[in-house]
Parts: sequence; C-alpha cells; structure tokens
Amino acid sequence: MADMKTAASLEKASAPDAGSTARAGAVMAAGTVVSRLLGLIRTALLATAIGTSARMSDLFTAANDLPNFIYLMIAGGVFNAVLVPQIVRASRRPDRGADYVSRLLTLAAAVLLVLTVLATLAAPVILRVVTPLAGAELALATVFAYWCLPQIFFYGIYAVVGQILNANGSFGPYMWAPVVNNIVSIGTLLAFLTLMGSEQAQGHSPETWTPAQTVLLAGGTTAGIAIQALVLFLPLKRLNLGLKPKFGIRGMGLGRTAKLASVTIVTMLVGNGLYFVNLYVATLATKARDGLLAQDPPVLIAGLTNLNVAVLVYQLPHAVIALSLATVMFNQLSSAHAASDLQTVRAILSQGLRLTGVATVFGAAALLAFAGPLGMLFSESAGAAALNATIIAILAVGAPFLSANFLLGRVFYAGEDVKTPLKIQLILSAVGVSLAVVAGMSDPRLIVPTLAVAYSLGNVTAVVVSHLFLRRTIGSYGAGEVFDAHVRFIIAGMVAAGAGSALCWLFGGYDDGGYLWQSKLNAVVVLVVGGVLMSAVYAGMLRLLRVDELHQLTGSLRARFRRS
Repeated sequence: MADMKTAASLEKASAPDAGSTARAGAVMAAGTVVSRLLGLIRTALLATAIGTSARMSDLFTAANDLPNFIYLMIAGGVFNAVLVPQIVRASRRPDRGADYVSRLLTLAAAVLLVLTVLATLAAPVILRVVTPLAGAELALATVFAYWCLPQIFFYGIYAVVGQILNANGSFGPYMWAPVVNNIVSIGTLLAFLTLMGSEQAQGHSPETWTPAQTVLLAGGTTAGIAIQALVLFLPLKRLNLGLKPKFGIRGMGLGRTAKLASVTIVTMLVGNGLYFVNLYVATLATKARDGLLAQDPPVLIAGLTNLNVAVLVYQLPHAVIALSLATVMFNQLSSAHAASDLQTVRAILSQGLRLTGVATVFGAAALLAFAGPLGMLFSESAGAAALNATIIAILAVGAPFLSANFLLGRVFYAGEDVKTPLKIQLILSAVGVSLAVVAGMSDPRLIVPTLAVAYSLGNVTAVVVSHLFLRRTIGSYGAGEVFDAHVRFIIAGMVAAGAGSALCWLFGGYDDGGYLWQSKLNAVVVLVVGGVLMSAVYAGMLRLLRVDELHQLTGSLRARFRRS
C-alpha cells in the first residue's frame, strides 16, 4: 500500500503529461500498425510461396534471420541504447550536434561495412556452427545467406539515422520507413508466386530450386531492407544539420561511449547467442521432418519457420504499442537521468508500464482467443495452421511480460548503466539455454512447442529479475500500482477472451472441418468480427473497472487523427 501511495505522489509531482507521451507514441504507433499489417500480408504471401512446414521455408528462414541477429549481437545494442543519450547531449550544442552526428554516421558506416563483408564471407562457417544442416540443404542455405547478409549494413544505417531523428524530435519516419520495405517485399513475393508458383502447387525443394527463385526471394528481401534505410535520409536532410562525411573521432567523447559500448556488446552477444542456441535446436525438428512426413499417414511437426511466424504474431502488441512508447520515453528518461532527477524517472516508468499494459494484455487475450484463425493466415494447409495456432497460444501468455521487461531495461540504458543489463542477461541466458537443452532432448514433435514455453517462461523471469535490480537502482517506482492496474487489465482481458473464444466456436473453430479452417478468407472474417466483439467487451470491462489508461491512449489517438 505504501508503494502505491509513493507512486501516486511521484506521478502527480513529476510525471510528464500522459497524453503528450501517448500522442507522441501514437505517431509512431500509426506507422507501426501500417507496417505490421503489411508485414502480416508479406508473411502470409511467404507462407503461400514456400510454406511454413516445408523444407524450403526453414532453409530460407535460417539464412534470412542471420543478418538481423548478427547485427543485434555486435552493433544493435550500441546503436539503439548507448548512442541515444550521447546524441541527445550533442543536440544541445551550438551546432545542434552537426559535427558529432557527421562523425558518428561516417564511423558507423565504416564499421558496418567491414562487419558486413566479414560476415558474408564467413556465411558457410556460420551456418555450419548454428545449424545442423548438411549436404544440399546447407549449400542452398549458404546461397540464401550470401544474398541476405548484406542486410547487416542497412539495418545499422537505419538504426543510427533513426536514432538521430528521434533525438531531434522527429519520431514518425523511423516507424514509417518499414512500410516501404514491406511494399517492396510484397511486390517481389507476388512476382515469385506469378512466375514460380506456390508451395502447394510446385512442392519446392533444394533439388529443384533455381537461381532465379533465389534472386526474387532473397534478393527482393534484401532490397526492401536497403530501401527502408535509405529513405530515412530524406527527413534527415530536412533537419538542416549540414551533415557530410567526416572522418576522425577526436573530440567526440567516444572514450566513455566506447566503455559503455564494450559492455553492451557483451550483453548482446550473450542475449542473441541464446537465439543461435534456439535456432540450432529448432532445426533439429527440421531434420526430423522428412522422416515423419514419409510415414503413412504423414506426421506434420512444427519447425523453425512455424516458430518464427508465431513470434512475429505474438510480438504485434509489443511492436505497435511498447516500442512506440518506449522510443518516446527513452528520450524523456535520458533527459531526467542527465538532470539526476530520479523522481521523474520513476514516474515516467510507472506511467509507461501502465499505458503499455492496457494494450498488451488485450493483445495477449486476443492472441489466445484467435490463435486458430491467425495460424490459418500464415499456413499452406489446415494442418500447418493448427501447428502455428498452438505455438501462438503458448507465446501469447508471455506477451505482456515481453513489453514490460523492455521498458524496465530502457531505464538502465537511459542512465548509461550497462553493467546491470549484462548481469540480468547472464541470468536469463542461463535459464534460456537450460530450457533449450530440455527442448532439444524432447520428441521432435515437441521441440518447437517446448521452445515456445521457454520463450514465455523467459519473459516472465526477465520481468522479475529486472524489477529486483531496478528497485536497487532507482528505488520504488510504484510497482504496487502497476500490479493493481494489470490485475484489472487481466480481468477485462479474460472476459473479452471468453467472448472471442465463443465466437470462434460458433464459426467452427473447434471442429476439424469447420468454417474457420476452410480458407484464409474465412479466417479473416472471423478475425474482423471477433476483433470488433473483443474490443467492445474489453472497453466495456475497463470502464466498469474504472481503468483510466485506455482513455489516455484512445484520447491521444483521436486527437492525432483530428489534426491529421
């Protein structure tokens, strides 16, 4: 109770206006919503093109995931966390940070180019280490990797330019640029389906795959990432900073930055190293798939692509709400830390957790209720849809914890504390590797579902561990009030999920031959009708429970749309 009173007094005294934070987040969330919707269309087209439970899908997924995770391991944490406070400080100089930003962009481009070239040349070695693939499958995955690994350079440029824009108060372009990427990818996939045919029609395999198919699939994907990065230079130019290539790091204050970056790199190596453990374990299921498919009747099992599709879906609430709000809040937290104003830091965090929770709890409830139709959207058959639905439902339980932990972690980085996140990540990676080993020892049919359980348990563990460390760092931030708010969110979400599940039952969601499972269009109908029903029930329950956070979010969105 004392914790709750403390948080309330802090918020009244020093929290930034919730509406202004949510409005700034709404600008970014709008771009994220459009981007994610297009991303879902892209994923559905990719599932149609190469399947989700077929050999080709896992080979391409393994190769296409590499650039993102190599970038995150080596540079992502530095660009997305350590540099933001430095850019914010530089923007307050008389030249608005022009000299610092020019040198930073030049240095980042040089480092990224070297990293990209080295990683691309090492593609065969990397794939041998992180997957159990061999023979023709390894050879084709390597070809895919040669086409995909140049994405590392463009991921980095996108992150650096995006953070420069954010530090200067230009939040929208960073979240809208992926829209262009998805449009390019959708175009190339439509061309692939027109020229090469679908997985169901052609039964693509490493033995029949052609260079032209590789160019369209992998080359088109990389082209989209490149354009996503390059379009950010247009709003960057409008800042009128007079940027130009500028070598030399003296006077940039990179000594402290380098110390922070070195620890952050270790943290990202540990954290994303866990991904490569999970990648290896998931591809064990891929290797076992051929033998099970040859049985009579054939046995479908979830593989790496099924896991990736489910992760994409369950991260939607996090991407649309938490990432958008966290980006705005990070600048606020950095400024508060720079002023040694822990009272404002605590208030910002408490407010952010509650604003995020009202959306992510609903997202988790919707994922649980509509796992079936969502799985159907990204599958080549009803059997594959059931596999996707199972993984989505398991991951949905941990969705709110994913977002909460992300916000907790931003507080450490805003205060330029990089050692605590490393300690936390070491604990979480130890737990994650242990669970991955258990999954790898399971029956092939249970490997990916067990990994999904590990993801959800990891998210819950992360919140508990981060909370304990954060209490020691900034003191009480009103966790009691945050917990109380989430209890009300969960009650409302459970009632809404019950309504959604009843609707799925009416549409044959629990019958093998039901309406829901007959086509992707039917699944869309269920999602649209069910989404409207669940939203109405959730909003009504929140009003009944006197929850104010939803009003703050929706009011800000309405104000934004009226101005537009």
